[in-house]
Amino acid sequence: MKSEIGAGTRGASMGPDAIKVAALDYGSNLFNKLNKVEVQCENQLLFESPGSPYAKRIKGMLTVLDRTATQVRNTLKNNEFPIILAGDHSTAAGTISGIKMAYPKQRIGVIWIDAHADLHSPWTSPSGNMHGMPLAAVLAEDNAVNKMNKPDKETLEVWNKIKKIGGISPKIDWTDLVFIALRDVEPEESYLLKKHKVKIFSTNDVKRNGVEKIARDTLAHLSRCQLIYISFDVDSMDSSISKGTGTPVRNGITEKEAGSLLVRLVQNEKVCCFEIAEVNPTMDKENLMAENTFEILQRVANQLSN
Repeated sequence: MKSEIGAGTRGASMGPDAIKVAALDYGSNLFNKLNKVEVQCENQLLFESPGSPYAKRIKGMLTVLDRTATQVRNTLKNNEFPIILAGDHSTAAGTISGIKMAYPKQRIGVIWIDAHADLHSPWTSPSGNMHGMPLAAVLAEDNAVNKMNKPDKETLEVWNKIKKIGGISPKIDWTDLVFIALRDVEPEESYLLKKHKVKIFSTNDVKRNGVEKIARDTLAHLSRCQLIYISFDVDSMDSSISKGTGTPVRNGITEKEAGSLLVRLVQNEKVCCFEIAEVNPTMDKENLMAENTFEILQRVANQLSN
């Protein structure tokens, strides 16, 4: 899934291939063992006008999210476990939609391991980059109370279609969302997090309490959910490690903490899907970010095959 039309910095579309290059460097045959499907992107839109400044390339985004949702639904219906290597994080809205399309009656928990909350809408986005909107889309959250933009009618029509992918809106409930390593949040997003009393484990919580307790508390918080999806944005890791990503942020978790946390979480039988996003090798030296990410992916894949 090499889409990067939702990002502000170019290069995230190369992330999945950079992870595969890292696998070759490690002499790993992981990618031979997995059934691979590539979801078609709309990255040619990067060479055209972005359209609305409050939701850039939103029409192309709807197309990509529809395709992602369909593929995730089909994979789950095939009784397979989707591991998604994404470009920018916007496509997670398609992933969650696909899980809901496969299991419309089930309650879905979301573990969002990310420096950012990704809770903006076209009404509130300071950048218009749609990788800051996937959770708002699946929560069907406009945050109109805090609106600072005036999106045009056409943009809002497409945004409403994105919220309704699969004919179900919202896809998840605020109580079924957990953030880990969240630390770079805009005031409009803070308002929503406080209003809905969203569960957040900071980097300091991870360091103070250890990965085991954070994983246990996260899963306990989602105990009423029948299914759990894990989204891992590599900028959840500290900017000293995560140079190879579009929006690095200081005071993140280490790659060891990220790997151990993910391995512990995927041991839970409710976990039905795992996604990695925002590796950007153009920001990096010697493909380090992709190598760190591949090591984490290898650990997760090994755990899933046990």
